[in-house]
Amino acid sequence: MESLNLIKNDPWLTPYKDAIEGRYQYVVNKEKSLTNNGKMSLSEFASGYLYFGLHKTTKGWIFREWAPNATAIYLIGTFNNWQKCEEYKLTRIANGVWEIILPSEKLNHQDLYKLWVEWNGGCGERIPAWTRRAVQDPDSKIFSAQVWNPENPYKFKTKKFKPNTSPLMIYECHIGMGTNEEKVGSYNEFRKNVLPRVVKDGYNAIQIMAIQEHPYYGSFGYHVSSFFAASSRFGTPDELKQLIDEAHEQGIAVIMDIVHSHAVKNEVEGLGRFDGSYNLYFHGDGRREHPAWDSLCFDYGKNEVLHFLLSNCKFWMEEYKFDGFRFDGVTSMLYYSHGLGEAFCNYGDYYNGHQDGDAIAYLTLANKLIHEVNKNAITIAEEVSGMPGLAAKIEDGGYGFDYRMAMNIPDFWIKTIKEKKDEDWHPSAIWWETTNRRADEKTISYAESHDQALVGDKTIIFRLIDADMYWHMQKDDHNFMVERGIALHKMIRLVTASTINGGYLNFMGNEFGHPEWIDFPREGNGWSYKYARRQWDLVDNMDLKYHYLGDFDREMVELIRSVKNFQDTPIQKVWDNDGDQILAYMRKDLVFVFNFSPNKSFTDYGFLTPKGEYEVVLNTDDPKFGGFGLNDDSVHHFTLFDPLYKKEKKEWLKLYIPARSAMVLRKVKPAKEEKAVKEETKVTKKASKTKTATKTTTKKTTSKKQK
Repeated sequence: MESLNLIKNDPWLTPYKDAIEGRYQYVVNKEKSLTNNGKMSLSEFASGYLYFGLHKTTKGWIFREWAPNATAIYLIGTFNNWQKCEEYKLTRIANGVWEIILPSEKLNHQDLYKLWVEWNGGCGERIPAWTRRAVQDPDSKIFSAQVWNPENPYKFKTKKFKPNTSPLMIYECHIGMGTNEEKVGSYNEFRKNVLPRVVKDGYNAIQIMAIQEHPYYGSFGYHVSSFFAASSRFGTPDELKQLIDEAHEQGIAVIMDIVHSHAVKNEVEGLGRFDGSYNLYFHGDGRREHPAWDSLCFDYGKNEVLHFLLSNCKFWMEEYKFDGFRFDGVTSMLYYSHGLGEAFCNYGDYYNGHQDGDAIAYLTLANKLIHEVNKNAITIAEEVSGMPGLAAKIEDGGYGFDYRMAMNIPDFWIKTIKEKKDEDWHPSAIWWETTNRRADEKTISYAESHDQALVGDKTIIFRLIDADMYWHMQKDDHNFMVERGIALHKMIRLVTASTINGGYLNFMGNEFGHPEWIDFPREGNGWSYKYARRQWDLVDNMDLKYHYLGDFDREMVELIRSVKNFQDTPIQKVWDNDGDQILAYMRKDLVFVFNFSPNKSFTDYGFLTPKGEYEVVLNTDDPKFGGFGLNDDSVHHFTLFDPLYKKEKKEWLKLYIPARSAMVLRKVKPAKEEKAVKEETKVTKKASKTKTATKTTTKKTTSKKQK
């Protein structure tokens, strides 16, 4: 075998050639075994949701379930008073599959049901593994499957949608906590109240957490019980479909946070001991339970489990029109240790035999399937170890993700804020953390993770300002901690978002400095929703300072999106000086300048840039963003000639840079060049229209010939 591109592109991987090629070949062989040596496509294989579960047919109802260890299975529900009876007994057909066919009148829309499963030595109620809807009784808190067959099901208006990934700007969100009120928000409320904010703020994608049904709301959706059911606590399947459809109408891609790294341990609601056995979907030995998450680990070596999980990926895309997935907990999947207690200091740590080859094969096949179903789909890996090739092409020896989360960046920021004095913020370290990535893998950069606020820590703004947020956020109130926090909040976001090589992510509310932490209702807080919501009234109140941050975020996103394929433009460091705490870099015609010093402003600070005229297009110190307005941003800056740099076609750009501020300048194109660009654009558009018209004419001609 010729060396894979993953190895060619990174010679340091050469010593691990056998391991990398072995993993690649294992995926090839696994796909052959699943598709009967290519006699069917991977997409055809991953259609289990069309066979298993409850389906309405022209003749009535048909239900199927896989439970090889069961000795008998009955449908029980509101239709038979939850009693076991022969009329609703399933028949075992083959390979551990059970089936029942019922007349149409036996089941009705919104009927509740479960399975009564019996096995040698035991029995119990179970929610079907493939159910598309599970609801919780408000009084007893018991979950049941629900027949969902509305007379007028939702019909999508947008048939085809192509996400805008140039660059991908993600607004990560949670439906339940998207409301101002202390309650669980709904799909409809999010669609009406939050989606317009996302559109206005300029983001082109939403990444929705906690969609798959989970028994415990406080798990943030990480302990899934029903993998094919959209969480009913937020509304109906049709309401989720309408939300996605309207997002598409507004040009917003919808990414789902999918949890295939583990499952809830619950047996009645989940897959724990579905047919009485311990190893139906999960490992049956010491690998069954996750040592840190109190959950169960899938056995990716079983073809039936791959069938279930791959079908799950396809289902959400086909049934709900999701545009892709952010795969949760990928590190936990890749390693037998789940990444716990491992340092990952060198390449050898990725090829030392501690990796789960079956999990790697699953993730690779999942990526292949997802892009087979939708070539424009987006896949993102939440992975912390730095496994090489995760976001490289499958044919190159990678695992096929489009992006990987740059998890080092939020860790860096929170560590810096907590442990370093302002005087010790070094631009060289900031540059390293925000740009340190593999050349052949795209990343999603983000300043702070929702996890930081979920697990007992604080948001960045609250870490910067703390209790002063409660008393000094009025516009006419001047407070050092608040002014410092607002300034650094903008700078942290600007340097993170402007150094991307793939995309940028912000968690709902963090764009305007949402105060405090995230705390879902639990026994310890009296089941309160106070911290499991978003206080939109804060950013909407023009008398408070929150809108400064929201306004800055909006203009920052607009600036980044104004440059087509911004993420692909070369990023060139112009200058960094840890003593002065100055950082400057260029992307295309934009110059980004940061002064992280808390107390030193600089006059006529010089940078070598291409010759020309520069205008300020964004300034964190602008009064409209809560700054002091120490610069006149209407003034254009002209470079100064220096014979030493004539050959390099560079001159000195000299600026006044106030302490704790950042600005973005754009090179002004000469009038002749501007006119030429406009003319070229007109010609291109005209050619495009002509091409389209030609295609249309050809189609009409062909159509007439066919008639």
